[in-house]
Amino acid sequence: MNKKAQELAIHEKDTGSSEIQVALLTEKIETLSKHIKQFKKDKHSSVGLLRAVNRRKKLLDYLRRNKIDSYKNVLSKLNLRK
Repeated sequence: MNKKAQELAIHEKDTGSSEIQVALLTEKIETLSKHIKQFKKDKHSSVGLLRAVNRRKKLLDYLRRNKIDSYKNVLSKLNLRK
C-alpha cells in the first residue's frame, strides 16, 4: 500500500475499505495517465484507465451518500476535485 492509502486506513490491517480502494485507484489512474501520454496509440491501457476512473467515481459517490465525513477527508488527502 502507498503512503496516502495508509493515511486513509480505518485500522491497522485495513486493505479493502472504500477509502483505501479510492486511494489505490487514484495511484493506478496517475500511472496509466503518464503511460498514455507517452504511448498515445495504446488503446488497451486507455480502456483500463476509463474503467479505473469509473470505478473510483462510483466509490466516491458511495462515500458521498453514506459517509460524508470520510468523503471530505478522502478528497482533501488525495487532492481530488468534487
